[in-house]
Amino acid sequence: MHPRVGFLKPLVTAANIEVGDFTYYDDPDGPDKFQEKCVLHHYDFIGDRLVIGKFCAIAEGARFIMNGANHAMSGFSTYPFNIFGHGWEEGFDETTWHRELRGDTVLGNDVWIGMEAIVLPGVTIGDGAIVAAKAVVTHDVPPYAIVAGNPAKTVKMRFDQRTVARLLQVAWWNWPVDKITRNLNAIRGADIAALEAAR
Repeated sequence: MHPRVGFLKPLVTAANIEVGDFTYYDDPDGPDKFQEKCVLHHYDFIGDRLVIGKFCAIAEGARFIMNGANHAMSGFSTYPFNIFGHGWEEGFDETTWHRELRGDTVLGNDVWIGMEAIVLPGVTIGDGAIVAAKAVVTHDVPPYAIVAGNPAKTVKMRFDQRTVARLLQVAWWNWPVDKITRNLNAIRGADIAALEAAR
């Protein structure tokens, strides 16, 4: 493996980030910088989680913006007066801020996040999806969709719906490593029947 690429599971120490086996991050500064460079505004007291599945590929500069970046938007100003003290915290209604929380951010398995893509809070990206470089993901992404743009839109489905359903049923990423190793050609190939027949 290249020094700039590393599996994230042993590198991530935050209790509010969960990473599946074999998911990697690629960065010339080293994969150990993922937590500080890529997961932004993620505060324990908010309670949201970043959950990343198995066998995901996360490119350099990808960013996960978490709920701590949100500001209250129900009043005339979005400025966070309350965090600066000096009496400005007086009368702040925390429920106005809590209404902006979007929940956990979840990546499925075998997801590819392109360079400098941004994923906003509370988004779920389905298994097998691809997020193009510099895309800004503001809404959920279906399994095996390719999304691009700002805001990211589905530009193509990788496979027809029947094949997607079969792939989700197979869920090869949950197989034991020895079964994955024996069946790499089927996993890398495009014959769904061969993948379903794997032993």
